[in-house]
Amino acid sequence: QVQLVESGGGLVQAGGSLRLSCVASARTFSTYRMGWFRQAPGKERDFVAVVSKSGDRPYYAESVKGRFTISRDNAKNTVILQMNNLNAEDPATYYCAASDSILAFTARSAYNYWGQGTQVTVSS
Repeated sequence: QVQLVESGGGLVQAGGSLRLSCVASARTFSTYRMGWFRQAPGKERDFVAVVSKSGDRPYYAESVKGRFTISRDNAKNTVILQMNNLNAEDPATYYCAASDSILAFTARSAYNYWGQGTQVTVSS
């Protein structure tokens, strides 16, 4: 069982930045790919970014590429999503997720464990 706890959400002006953190309880944290998804009200939960087990291979949704950066620290059981140049398309609840699946890492079904989410709001 893996418990994930996100933090760092909040209200930011358009063009601003936020840094989301996710801390995992698992001793085997380094054996999981770690991803971020987001869900706006009335919409599907969408893939945002994922990082490989070792942290050397990030992958991003097109909508956030060049603005968001995902990273991990396996010694601290932590994954970070640095979000810059936030815009009107970014407000959502952001979820951290862990995957040990061979399924496509952009799919929700590939992730075994989910955090409770952290809210991001962007004001214009």
